[in-house]
Amino acid sequence: MKPSLIADFSLLFVALIWGATFVVVQNAISFLEPLSFNWVRFTLAAVLLGLWLTLFERKQIKSFDKKVFLAGFILGFWLFIGYGFQTLGLVYTTSSKAAFITGLSVVMVPLFTIILFRKRLSVNAYIGVFVATIGLYLLTMTDVTGLNIGDGLVFICAIGFALQILLTGKYTSQFPTLLLTVIQIATVAVLSGISAILFEDWQRAFDPSILLTSEVMMALITTAVFATALAYLIQTKFQKYTTATRVALIFAMEPVFAAITGFTWAGDRLSYSAIAGCLLIFAGMILAELPATRFPKLKPVLTTKKGADTEV
Repeated sequence: MKPSLIADFSLLFVALIWGATFVVVQNAISFLEPLSFNWVRFTLAAVLLGLWLTLFERKQIKSFDKKVFLAGFILGFWLFIGYGFQTLGLVYTTSSKAAFITGLSVVMVPLFTIILFRKRLSVNAYIGVFVATIGLYLLTMTDVTGLNIGDGLVFICAIGFALQILLTGKYTSQFPTLLLTVIQIATVAVLSGISAILFEDWQRAFDPSILLTSEVMMALITTAVFATALAYLIQTKFQKYTTATRVALIFAMEPVFAAITGFTWAGDRLSYSAIAGCLLIFAGMILAELPATRFPKLKPVLTTKKGADTEV
């Protein structure tokens, strides 16, 4: 199997993990405030990855320098922006609107690819992004209301996630995978902790009567181990074999998996528009995966400079 296909399936597994843990996290943050939850979650993940690095991958530690630290910090900063502003935005807007606006990172990634890296995209990539965006709208926007400050905060979150995806593709080929992931996750943990102290009742994060509840413990274990440590290790390891646009489209499957999980575990009902949205997101991902050679007439439509690389 081609490395690009292995990468795509691995990243799809990450989207599955994130979607499957959505209900668990929702239950947990009713006991522990969101920034505090992320503080504990990312700290546990950083400790686990750090132990693995120290015990089994010590040779990567020798590669530590200012460059790898800066790269990991930048990735962690934008990842924190994604989680932090999404949390703040949810105070003022609905979860469905937040899901749709967060999903707009699917559009932002190819846009930033063009602006920042001066790359061109194939037409089927554009079509895939367009179809997936319509699918996101149908899946999430069940209560269309006027825009508010929360929507603006979540929009900043989408920018954060888009830049994290884009820059992960840039740095993963330059630095050791595990070391880069540890720095990234530790950065999110530190920034989440500072934010929790500033904006939340952070002492609750150290209250045994809250931490030891089954809902919080289950959420912390599953998110720290699978949805954070494993997920971002996989992303950092495999994104070098695929493109940022494909990664964004694959991650757009997260709300699809969340909807399926909610239907299966929590008894949530799926409307016909939501089902259509799921199918369109999947179709958009598949369209972007198809090589342009399958469609001779679908040649790249944007050339920013002569000899520029094409992102398919």
